[in-house]
Amino acid sequence: SLGNTSKPLTEILVSKGHEVTVISSNADKVADIEALGAKAAIGSVEDVAFLTSAFSGQDAVYTMVPPNLGAPDIREFIASVGKVYVEAIKASGLKQVVNLSSIGADLDGGTGPIAGLHDVEQSYASLEGVAVKHLRPAYFYVNFYGNIGMIKHAGILGSNYPADTPVVLVHPADIAAAAAEELQNSLAGHSVRYVVSEQSTAGEVAKILGEAIGKPELPWVEFNDADALQGMLQAGLPEVMAKAYVEMGDATRSRKLYRHYFDNKPAISGKIKLADFAKEFALAYEAG
Repeated sequence: SLGNTSKPLTEILVSKGHEVTVISSNADKVADIEALGAKAAIGSVEDVAFLTSAFSGQDAVYTMVPPNLGAPDIREFIASVGKVYVEAIKASGLKQVVNLSSIGADLDGGTGPIAGLHDVEQSYASLEGVAVKHLRPAYFYVNFYGNIGMIKHAGILGSNYPADTPVVLVHPADIAAAAAEELQNSLAGHSVRYVVSEQSTAGEVAKILGEAIGKPELPWVEFNDADALQGMLQAGLPEVMAKAYVEMGDATRSRKLYRHYFDNKPAISGKIKLADFAKEFALAYEAG
């Protein structure tokens, strides 16, 4: 409800004079939501009746599947929430939807948790008379916060793909800006929009982040899949999610994850570059 994308999206829409309702599963968030100038609707995205009520009478909705690290089958969880959204959209009579998907969602499997977003897009395809814009953002810059411990304790940055691997990156604020733009447009049909702030390589990411934290020689290290899995498990990630992220890394290594993006080569729309994010990363690194 008030995460890396949804909070700035809410702020943009409220600043433009729109009436915004923010859905949250946590009643403790009501005060924070209202402080942004929005209304709060408390309930579960797995509850069709609740979502139908929340969507009814609205001009447009921004949908996303919240993270669920405890799901026994992450793809099934994501896909099931997508089906609930579709039921609620149909029942509410909603006519305009902006959906947060992901780069790689064109692929049916082999992409870790992104495969579930492929399923969501497929479910949305059944919506007739509803305009749908799927946002396919790149790899979030902020995911690198999860590697701060690796840098501090091992002096490296890495994953299960080599330093020369192309990576496509995005800042959540750029996603929020794109979502706000689409929500305020008159959409038609079903279409996809990639949201990207920067194209780089894994090695260049290590170099730029390293320079920002005073470690200009910070190396990017490639792990094999088994070592990558063990590292995530030791860091406390549930096995289901750790295996899903290893699979996503494999899709990055084989370069199939970004193939559709590169084949279509849309213009980079985001404004926040890797060097800009590096300043934010340095603050988080210093804070521990």
